[in-house]
Amino acid sequence: MLNLAGDWVLSHDGRDIPFALPGDGIDALHKAGVIPDPYFGRNEYGLRWISNSTWVARRSFTVPRTDLVLVASMLDTLVSVAVNGVTVLTSDNMFLSHRVDLSGALRVGENEITLTFGNVVEEAARRQAAQRYFVPFSANNTPIHNGNMLRKPSCDFGWDWNIALAPFGVYGDLYLEEAGPRIDHLVISQAHEPGKATVTVEARSEEEGAEVSFALCGVHARAVVRKGVARAVLPVENPALWWPAGQGAQPLHELVVKLGAHRLTRRIGLRQMELVTEKDAVGLGFKFRVNGRDVFAKGANWIPQDALSGRINAEDTRGLLQSAVDANMNMIRVWGGGRYEPTWFYDLCDELGLMVWQDFMFSCHIYPADDAFLSGVAEEVRQNALRLHHHACLAVWCGDNELIGALTWFPETRANRDQYLVGYDRLNRTIEQALKAAVPGAVWWPSSPSPGPMDFGDAWHDDSKGDMHFWSVWHEGRDFDHYRDVSPRFCSEFGFQSYPSMATIRKFADPKDWNIAAPVMESHQKNAGGNARIAETMFRYFRFPVDFENFVYVSQVQQGLAIKTAVTHWRSLRPHCMGTLIWQLNDTWPVCSWASLDHGGNWKLLHHMAKDFFAPVSVSAVPVVGGVELRAVNDTGAPVTLTVVAHAVRMDGQRRELARATIEVAGQAVPALHVAVEDGEMLAFTWEGAGEAGEDLFAPKPFKAYDLLPAKLAHSIKKAGQAFEITVEAQSLALFVSLEADQPGRFSDNAFTLFPGQPARITFTPDHLGPEPRFTLRDLHSATYGKDI
Repeated sequence: MLNLAGDWVLSHDGRDIPFALPGDGIDALHKAGVIPDPYFGRNEYGLRWISNSTWVARRSFTVPRTDLVLVASMLDTLVSVAVNGVTVLTSDNMFLSHRVDLSGALRVGENEITLTFGNVVEEAARRQAAQRYFVPFSANNTPIHNGNMLRKPSCDFGWDWNIALAPFGVYGDLYLEEAGPRIDHLVISQAHEPGKATVTVEARSEEEGAEVSFALCGVHARAVVRKGVARAVLPVENPALWWPAGQGAQPLHELVVKLGAHRLTRRIGLRQMELVTEKDAVGLGFKFRVNGRDVFAKGANWIPQDALSGRINAEDTRGLLQSAVDANMNMIRVWGGGRYEPTWFYDLCDELGLMVWQDFMFSCHIYPADDAFLSGVAEEVRQNALRLHHHACLAVWCGDNELIGALTWFPETRANRDQYLVGYDRLNRTIEQALKAAVPGAVWWPSSPSPGPMDFGDAWHDDSKGDMHFWSVWHEGRDFDHYRDVSPRFCSEFGFQSYPSMATIRKFADPKDWNIAAPVMESHQKNAGGNARIAETMFRYFRFPVDFENFVYVSQVQQGLAIKTAVTHWRSLRPHCMGTLIWQLNDTWPVCSWASLDHGGNWKLLHHMAKDFFAPVSVSAVPVVGGVELRAVNDTGAPVTLTVVAHAVRMDGQRRELARATIEVAGQAVPALHVAVEDGEMLAFTWEGAGEAGEDLFAPKPFKAYDLLPAKLAHSIKKAGQAFEITVEAQSLALFVSLEADQPGRFSDNAFTLFPGQPARITFTPDHLGPEPRFTLRDLHSATYGKDI
C-alpha cells in the first residue's frame, strides 16, 4: 500500500544529511560530502568511527487507515524501529525478514517512523563478555572484533580481501501493506520420470477453510486450507527442462498461487538436481547430477558485489554473473561470510544457467551455541530456505564455510577441542534440522570443506573424499606444480592473488603511490604477506618486470598460470574430480586479491584465461615421466571426435610437428598423445572436431629459463559498428599478449599467444560511446626485458 523506500534523513551528533533507502549510511555520508571516498588511498582508517556510533534515520508518511502491517527485510543490523515514538520492532539479525502489526502505533494522517542503528562494536563486545566461555573469532585481517557475536556479514568487519567499515543501513524491503487473508509461504518440490515432471506445491496459511488456486504450465488445481496447508499436485507432461549453462536451455515457467486477493508467483525451472556422494575405492565421491547427467562444475566463489551494500544493484550484479557464463562457468558458490543474496540474484542465476552452491552465513569463526543464539539461527535458516528453495539454480545448501577447520585455529579451541566441537555440532545440527523441516528433501552438505557427514577430518590436505579447499600453493608458498600432487574429488576453493588492473589502481592511488611497498598499495592488500608472496613467486617463474605497470601485468599472468595449472590438471582427472570453483570471482572494492574480475567488472587476465581452460571441450598438458601427456576432456554431454596435433616451438616462433591423433571423448578424460620437446623449446597443441576447436601452449620450465626474443608487436585499428577491431602481429613468439584500453570495455580475448605470420584479430567493445580508445599492448618479453631489447 505504501513504499517507505526513498528519501529519509540521517542524524548523528546534531547533524542531518539525506539518506536514500534502500542504502547504507557510509555511502550516504560520502554522497553528502561529510566523508571522503572510503575506497581511495588510506581513507578507510579514518572512517572506523562510523561503526562505533549510533545513528538515527527518520521520515514522515501519511496513511488513511491504521490496520496496516510493516514489512521489512535486511535491516543492518542492530535496528530499533519506532512509529510515532512507539517501538514496534527490534532486530539484531540482518538475515531475517519481519512482518509487524502497526495498528497500535499508527494514526490516520501524518505519522513519523524512525530507525535507530545501534553501535555494533560495543554490542558485539558486550555479547562476547556475556558468553559462558570465550568464543574465538577470526582475527585474520578483521580489525573490528567479535563479529561472530552478531548476525551480520562477517566480511563487514574486514577480511583478507575486504575493507573494514561495518556499514549500517536497510538493503531490502521497507513498506506498509493491508492486513488480511494471505499465504504465508510456499513449499515446492519436484519429482521426475521420463516425459513427465510432477510439481507439488504446499501453500501455508492461517486462513483455515479458504480455497487456494494453483496454475503452472497450463495445469490448474484448487485446494482448501486444512491444518494450515493447501496442497496441489501439478503434473507437467513432456516438460521443457532447465539445464546449467553449457548443457542446454534455461526455460522458466510461472507458478501462480492465489488465496482471495493475495497472489504469489514463482518462476520455476523444471529439473532434477542431485548431489551424488558415493563411496568408491578412493574414498567418497562428490558430483552434481542434473536431469540424470553428471555435470562437471566449473565456476568461482561469489562474495558481495560491493563492500557498501547501498551500492549493490541488479544491473552490475548481472554483469558479473554474465561474465561468469561468458567464461564458460556453470556454478557460483555464495560464500558463507557474506550474505544471503536478494531474490533477484537467484532469478539472474536461473536465467543464466548458473548453479548455486549456497552456504549458510557462518564463516571461519567459532560461534555461540547457547539456546537463544541457536533459536535465532533456526529462524534465519527457515526464512531463507523458504524464500529461495524453489529456484532452479539452487544446487546444494551447505552448513558453513571452514568452521571445521576453525576448531584447530585458535589456542582456546586447541586446548579444549571437545567443548568447541560440541558447540559446532549443536550449531550444524540446528542448521540441518531447520533446513529439512522447512524444505523436506533439500540437498544438504554439512560444511565446506568437508570429508562428509559426521567426518571432522582435514579437508585442506585430504583429497580422497568430499569437497576440498586447497590453499597450499598460496598460503604455504608451494610451487604451481603442487596442484598436480593432489587429486580432489571436488575443489570448492583454491586461488592465487594478483594486483588489480591499472585502470582500477588509478581509482584509488596517485602515480606517486605506484609501488608495492607504498603505504597506499599496502592498505589495499589485506592478506598478510600477500605482496611479498606475489613478488617472491614472480622471482620463481619470471624475469622481474621493468616497472610498476608491468609488475601489475606479470602478477596477473602468474595468477592465471597458477589457476590454469590447477584447473587443467583436475579436469584431466575426470570423473575422479568433478568440480573446480576458483576463489574468487569478484571483488567488493578495489584491492589486491584472488578475484578474476576487478571491482566494477573489468576482466583480469585470469578471467580471459578461464574462458579457455573452462571451454566445454579442451585438452590439458600433464607432465609425466619422459615428457608430457595430452589429455582431452568433454563436458558437452555427447561424445565428440577430436584431432589433436602437437608441435615443438622455438623462441623465434618456428614450429615442428611432433605427433597427431584422432580420438573419441565422452564422459571421462582420454589420453591423446605422449610427446617430448627439446631443451629450450615449448609445446604447442591444437584440437578440432564436432564444431569444437582450441589451442594452447605449455612451457616445461619456468618462463625465466627461456631466452625470449623481442616480439616487436604491431597493431592496427578498424571501427566495426560501436566496437573496434584490433589486428595484432608479432615478429617472433609472443607470450601472454595483452591489450589495455584507456576506457572501460571488454576485449574478446587477452593473454594469448602470437606466432609470426599469424595475426590475431581482437574486438574491443566500449561500455559507453565516446572518443576512440587508445590501446596499450604488452607481452612477456617487453614486460621483463624492456621494449624490443
